Amino acid sequence: ILQTIADGIKLLQKEDIVPSEADKLAHFLAPLVVIVGAVLAYVVIPFGPRLWAADLNVGVLYVFAVTGLGVIGILMAGWGSNNKYSLLGGLRAAAQLLSYEIPMVVSVLGVVLIAGTLSLTKLVEAQSRAWFIFYQPVGFFIFFLCSLAEANRAPFDLPEAESELTGGFHTEYSGLKFSMFFLAEYTAMFTGAAMGTTLFLGGWRGPFLPPWMWFLIKCYGLIFVMMWFRWTFPRFRIDQLMAFCWKFLLPLSFVNLLVTGLVVLL
Repeated sequence: ILQTIADGIKLLQKEDIVPSEADKLAHFLAPLVVIVGAVLAYVVIPFGPRLWAADLNVGVLYVFAVTGLGVIGILMAGWGSNNKYSLLGGLRAAAQLLSYEIPMVVSVLGVVLIAGTLSLTKLVEAQSRAWFIFYQPVGFFIFFLCSLAEANRAPFDLPEAESELTGGFHTEYSGLKFSMFFLAEYTAMFTGAAMGTTLFLGGWRGPFLPPWMWFLIKCYGLIFVMMWFRWTFPRFRIDQLMAFCWKFLLPLSFVNLLVTGLVVLL
């Protein structure tokens, strides 16, 4: 923890370098758009009973809408940097994030069908008897893999592949601006874990311990698996990355939704 704090302070003290041929406005606004989209999702996530900022009846849709802003910021960073590696990283990120968001949304629809609501707080209440992961194991599997891709975590970190793109979309960023991209990535990772906990693992529900503590235990359990993946699996090629989404995850998510709909109907 101390090393992380020291690295953060060191980044804040670094000089802010802007390439002379860059689009100054796009280069400046890109990290702001990315970090704002990552933070806005926490408005509706319930950390405990009555421990949320807003209980929207379309909370699930809201989270997907605001987290999608990150794609715009990454494209702005890639284009505004006037660097071929940054541009390729931005294009890769747009293709990856937009592609993997489709099976992610479809995987969540199974939970929505069972609970009959889009409110995150009501989804937690609907898991008072059993967590939705027991009803939707395939949906959870798809959601978790798509969360890794949405957060640019290995083995889905093609937009910033150091060996190919020297850092990708944030190649031309330094200091505070680079730290905002870095923070947004880890914020997105926690957002994915928080949504997985809320949708599939019963949210803050659990015996003995305070509700907020159960929520954090489940979240950090998922984050542990994400980091475990990072040091276990090699990085995909870009064609393998896209084929895995369109040829495997997307058909599987539709099959899962169809089976869930038939079971609920019958």
